Amino acid sequence: MKESLYKRISRELVQNIASGQFPAGSLLPSELELCEQYQVSRHTVREALRELTEQDLILRRKGIGTIVADKTVNKRLNHPLEYLEDLFYLAKNNLRVVKKIDEIVADYELSQIIGGAPGARWLHIASIREDSEKKDEPICWTDSYASPRYTKIRQLVRSDPFALISDLIEEHYGVQSEEVRQTISAVSIPARIARSLGVENGSPALKIVRRYIDRNGETFETTVSIHPADRYTCSIVLKRQTRD
Repeated sequence: MKESLYKRISRELVQNIASGQFPAGSLLPSELELCEQYQVSRHTVREALRELTEQDLILRRKGIGTIVADKTVNKRLNHPLEYLEDLFYLAKNNLRVVKKIDEIVADYELSQIIGGAPGARWLHIASIREDSEKKDEPICWTDSYASPRYTKIRQLVRSDPFALISDLIEEHYGVQSEEVRQTISAVSIPARIARSLGVENGSPALKIVRRYIDRNGETFETTVSIHPADRYTCSIVLKRQTRD
């Protein structure tokens, strides 16, 4: 299904905010300027800005304009997910610290989680995402699994600690995400990562598994992230399908 104009404008504005082009507290271009920039109607621009308002990314103030919201207080607690680019926003604001890189052979249980066949080899990267405001309270622990043939990733995850691994794979190997299949469950934090996250063993957490799917329907990367319950909320927007 073709992306609507207002969705495309909203997505591009989210990317511009995430990249720092429009930092917190700054003003977005006016509605008229956006109309001229994208050659669309005012109604289309307002729909795009409404999307950003629902994601708590902007504040609209009469007589002032559209202000980029300061997310430093609630970015840990409210992460809206509607586009693939929303994953980019989380990564760009939280440093990845690599804890371990190795190759593993997936047993049956792991293969059911990350995809692929039992006995398949995977490049495994264990890391945390630091919070820029509270470095002693990481946002999550992530185990990432990708094909061992992506050898450059071993160095790239350290040299580019803000990039998503899926983006690094796309940039250096030409494999692009067509979709991300996500499952969320409530778990207890295992002992092996509790200390790294600065929490007690068995504390409540969210477990988020994301499979990155290419245009051929194949899984080229899977991430398994554990988020302490008080440090992260995933906000998902559900909308009614348009009927012809």
